[in-house]
Amino acid sequence: MKSRFNLKGIFVGFAGIVIPVLFIIAIVLFFFVMGNPQNFQGNNPSNLPKPGNYLGTIYKGGIIVPILMTILMMVITFSIERFISLTRAKGKGRISDFVIRVYQKLTTQDIDAAISECDSQKGSVANVIKAGLLKYKEVQSRKEMDKDQKVIAIKQEIEEATSLELPVLEQNLVILGTIAPLATLMGLLGTVLGMIRAFAALATAGAPDAVALATGISEALINTAFGISSSALAIIFYNYFTTKIDKMTYSIDEAGVAIVQNFLSHNK
Repeated sequence: MKSRFNLKGIFVGFAGIVIPVLFIIAIVLFFFVMGNPQNFQGNNPSNLPKPGNYLGTIYKGGIIVPILMTILMMVITFSIERFISLTRAKGKGRISDFVIRVYQKLTTQDIDAAISECDSQKGSVANVIKAGLLKYKEVQSRKEMDKDQKVIAIKQEIEEATSLELPVLEQNLVILGTIAPLATLMGLLGTVLGMIRAFAALATAGAPDAVALATGISEALINTAFGISSSALAIIFYNYFTTKIDKMTYSIDEAGVAIVQNFLSHNK
């Protein structure tokens, strides 16, 4: 149990380190790459971007841009982290095939072989099933317990093992779930600030300047593009990972029921 909590602490520490690092990277890219004087007319970042220079155009989106860049990089980083973690949690091979092999071993009452299948499969699903099988093997030899007590003990062991594995599977998903609405709102905020800045500059210029107004609006909409793209990716990855976790949880439940039913059928 202690190792599980340590693992959870590692994931929390990972998020606490990665987010500030990504923000620093975004700041560096914003000021030194996108804000490079060569991207602007007269080599002056205060001027308009050179025609067709997208880096300069993004820079003109304003100070909200590095925040949106950080959010986008967070989506990519935590999606990769979750993909690697869930792939490891799944173990080797297909979970459905593994569950069938375990059930076949249980049918012949070869508990040790079923446990060996768990050791070969590895991953969160195998860990939970192995915990249930070990308890199965343990209660079989305990004469002081009646059948109902043994069944309850097996169920409790599976539930406890599941409660230890699920937090590891769901770790950092809350970040992706939070980014989905946050990215859109931050993009809209950047757009509103950019529009205010564009119309304020137009008001102080005196005569209407359609080119300056169009440029200001396009720069403001950079924030919306960043926000919507980050939000869309976050929603896609969040739904993908939650679906994978649901499938693993279903496999755990299915295997747990099979273990209990097998015990009942062979211990009348």
